[in-house]
Amino acid sequence: MGLTVLFLFAWYGFAQAQSKETSKTQIVLLGTGTPAPDPEHSGPSTAIVVNGTPYLVDFGTGVVRQAAAARKKGVRGLEPVNLRIGFLTHLHSDHTLGFPDLILTPWVMGRKEPLEVYGPPGTSDMAEHILKAYGEDINIRTGVKIRTGDSEHSNITGYKVNVHEIQPGIVYKDQNVTVTAFAVHHGKWAHAYGYRFETPDRTIVISGDTSPDTAIVDNCHGCDVLIHEVYTQASFDMVSPEWKQYRLAYHTSSKELAEIATKAKPGLLILYHRANPGCDQARTQECREAGSEEQLLKEVRQAYSGKVVAGHDLDIY
Repeated sequence: MGLTVLFLFAWYGFAQAQSKETSKTQIVLLGTGTPAPDPEHSGPSTAIVVNGTPYLVDFGTGVVRQAAAARKKGVRGLEPVNLRIGFLTHLHSDHTLGFPDLILTPWVMGRKEPLEVYGPPGTSDMAEHILKAYGEDINIRTGVKIRTGDSEHSNITGYKVNVHEIQPGIVYKDQNVTVTAFAVHHGKWAHAYGYRFETPDRTIVISGDTSPDTAIVDNCHGCDVLIHEVYTQASFDMVSPEWKQYRLAYHTSSKELAEIATKAKPGLLILYHRANPGCDQARTQECREAGSEEQLLKEVRQAYSGKVVAGHDLDIY
């Protein structure tokens, strides 16, 4: 009996150790949406959680509330006060509307560390102006300029932002991750990046917004997970010449992504930021069908034999 108990304890400890070894890194899709105000898809934001530490890529609408929702689903690292390291792919509004939220809400809830943000040139100006816009709020919460000395008892450090304006290359490294930024082509944006995360157990590549780019293949090259934006070919065929020109310069079609993924060979391809510019604005039944998730998966799978899924808000991988 004693030996049996010891064996069970030993087995349980081994199983627990194995479980921890195989689940150090979690990918949480906080938002898979686009500029469209779709209540089922929050603005683009992805969390890479490594050993309980969260790293955010892009700050779309609803980012902090989505993190709180993921926390309720069991991802403990996404407690809002833990949100203190983030990376921006570019400065389009749908990727940055949650920036004020990420600065202020975790601070109001008790975050004491400044927010560390890595992004393209222009990120520092954006952060500075956000803080100016909320200056009165910050003053009231911290007690600054209040003659009575009264305040809302918020600390005087957690609202601050340390911005690191980056160029392609390794931009961040700690005991959990090495983060590499690489340039992608996104229309007229002079600085748009994808990111490669190398963790103890996984390599993850996030495309950001981009037209087809060999940098994706170069940085994935058999990575565990590739998270890539996409639009449907069926919807492309329905839009005006002007919208077609826009798509070709700014985004990636299902057919183009299938070609990229075939060369990059990720273990898993996740489709996110599924936009269909020109069709989305028309909002017709024909456009909805041509741009549907079912149509998208059908198109990608016709030309790509690897594992592919359509990402949804709060999916965990």
